[in-house]
Amino acid sequence: MPAVSNIRVRFAPSPTGYLHVGGLRTALYNYLFAKKNNGVFILRIEDTDQKRFVPGSAESLIRTLDALGMQYEEGPRLKNQANGRASRKYPEITEVGDYGPYIQSERLNLYKKYADELVGSGKAYHCFCTAERLTELRAEQAKHKQAPKYDKHCLSLAPDEVTKRLAAGEPSVLRLNIVSDRGDVMFDDMVRGQVTINVRDIDDQVLMKSDGFPTYHLANVIDDHLMGISHIIRAEEWLPSTPKHILLYEAFGWDLPCFAHIPLLLNADKSKLSKRQGDVAVEDYLKKGYLTEALINFVALLGWHPGQGKTQEIFTLEELISAFDLAQVHKAGAVFDLKKLDWMNAEYIKRLSSEELYKRALPFLEAKEFFKEWNSQQLTVNEEIKTGFIKRLLLIEQDRLVKLSDVGENNLFFFAEDSIYDKALLNWKQNTADMTRDALTKAEATLASLDDADWEKREALEAVLMEAAGEYRPAHSPAGSVSGRGDFLWPLRVALTGAERSPSPFDVAWVLGKDESLKRIHNALLSLS
Repeated sequence: MPAVSNIRVRFAPSPTGYLHVGGLRTALYNYLFAKKNNGVFILRIEDTDQKRFVPGSAESLIRTLDALGMQYEEGPRLKNQANGRASRKYPEITEVGDYGPYIQSERLNLYKKYADELVGSGKAYHCFCTAERLTELRAEQAKHKQAPKYDKHCLSLAPDEVTKRLAAGEPSVLRLNIVSDRGDVMFDDMVRGQVTINVRDIDDQVLMKSDGFPTYHLANVIDDHLMGISHIIRAEEWLPSTPKHILLYEAFGWDLPCFAHIPLLLNADKSKLSKRQGDVAVEDYLKKGYLTEALINFVALLGWHPGQGKTQEIFTLEELISAFDLAQVHKAGAVFDLKKLDWMNAEYIKRLSSEELYKRALPFLEAKEFFKEWNSQQLTVNEEIKTGFIKRLLLIEQDRLVKLSDVGENNLFFFAEDSIYDKALLNWKQNTADMTRDALTKAEATLASLDDADWEKREALEAVLMEAAGEYRPAHSPAGSVSGRGDFLWPLRVALTGAERSPSPFDVAWVLGKDESLKRIHNALLSLS
């Protein structure tokens, strides 16, 4: 599809909790589409459902989008992000853009104005039916296997009776008057192609609730029109609502935007992704140490791929913008594969520079109890030395990390003040304690002879130790036994770590440094006494 001018798209979440990964995917597709076509990406807060409102969630949504680097040109921002119009309802929020307010609860006068226009033109009517009557109506329809629909009971009320009942304060809602002989509602969906709905299947939907707040349908259509939204890109679950919205556009005499309904996100069992089956909040994944770049890359590929025959999996944000095309969004639901996210995140971690890895991983390390205890024991140690130690540790772990929250977890021995050695573990295969003592003595002498410059280079340590291992012939070995590098390297690695499994002795010695490495070898030798 060629680039389109005057593109304006919006992400319009409800402040009912944290940002769901499904919501992130919707926001991301809108963002990519806008950037690809030199358009405008807008954030709008749809908070007219007061029963589901969660205090603080609007601010959380803004913070999460900011953390992901998905900048929008118009909409609510936190006051410390930008100057603009102060929100009446949200003290921490200010608004930027010429089409505000961008918070629906601050647009109630607009909804009433347009709702009154619909009543005046006969396109909408007041309904005074009680909840009890509506329940009885649905039960009767179910009994006769009819679709649940309002029966237009209040449409026939005389104008003076409506006026009288309203003046008396009788609760009412406002309904759209659906004309049954209008014919099919048809529209072209940019993902699903032509969609046709028989108007007889559409209910006289409620537009204004008895509390004076608009329903999603009315507020959504009015806002999209007044904000000049050209393309509505949203989840498949809103597809059944689209004919209702089209009828509202027609009732107002407004031009239709383009529609694109993207597939649902699914669990591995093909059920809809929900909190009941695991974490779905974007913040949960960020707190676990998934990189924002990896999460965006992964979510972008949930339902979209750049084309048949293309195997690229890792995309920068700029590459995603360049490649994105709504025509290549799939119709079928997309499975949220956590294993693939783990793989992708690990790939992104591998690509971080040393400085960037340190910057991003340090907060996760500082939150761990073993690090806090280690840090408290380093009060007299120079900060530069501690920083160097952490950077070396991260470089050793970098190729094995899946999430930043994993840092240090598999190598706790680096933070141990005193190592406790299993004498049997120190021995390589069937080697005796005397053979192990001999190997450690040689290793201690080899490492002690190295100058500080050699200790700064991991490759230099490996070269020296591998040469020593190749030349080593264990004393006290039984006649006819065959020696190998393991006789020298295994006791050294266990002496440095106290663990059966760990990185190589070259890596561990390089991270620990000369003094700590020699101290641990000496303690291991003492344990053999």
